[in-house]
Amino acid sequence: MAALPLEIDSAMNRCFWATGVPDYYEQYHDEEWGVPCFDEHKMFEMLILEGAQAGLSWQTVLAKRENYRNAFDKFDVEKIARYSEAKIQKLLQNEGIIRNQLKIRAAVTNAQALLNLREAARRPEFALTDLFWQYVNGRPIQTKLKRREDIKATTSESDALSKDLKKRGFKFVGSTIVYAHMQAAGLVNDHLTSCFRFEAVKAMGEKL
Repeated sequence: MAALPLEIDSAMNRCFWATGVPDYYEQYHDEEWGVPCFDEHKMFEMLILEGAQAGLSWQTVLAKRENYRNAFDKFDVEKIARYSEAKIQKLLQNEGIIRNQLKIRAAVTNAQALLNLREAARRPEFALTDLFWQYVNGRPIQTKLKRREDIKATTSESDALSKDLKKRGFKFVGSTIVYAHMQAAGLVNDHLTSCFRFEAVKAMGEKL
């Protein structure tokens, strides 16, 4: 589901992590974060970027997103799955991305795991999105959180999905990473109730 065009007042209340941040990060919060995602390509891109974020801030990764798209062939899963050692070494020299060997190799492994998942799926064009959404029964979880202290790092759903992904050969998919992905992809609405985006994102989920 695409984000709706917004007319945003700079004085609007936002989630605490999207206050006093660079414009691109604020825009990400206002237009993308928490919007239910059923786009297979974007779901894969987000999974790779969440893995790259491990141990770092999401702001750091988001600032490099266009560099990642260029470096990783616009996140074409078939191309990434066939990356040679020479290509991996080239990526390790790319200053526009996070040059962590384990994370870069995990992106290749995850592309290969996704192709395997597609082979086994009834709807290969939605293999990854179907897998993620089945863990919330096809509709976003509305947490209705009022305080930043109430936001969880993991849940029983992210624990189960993480375990499933690992079993299927995916890497950098611990429960914390998976839950961050679920938040970003709108499987859970973790906008605080005081945030101006809470009701809009909630309405998107209720239409599914």
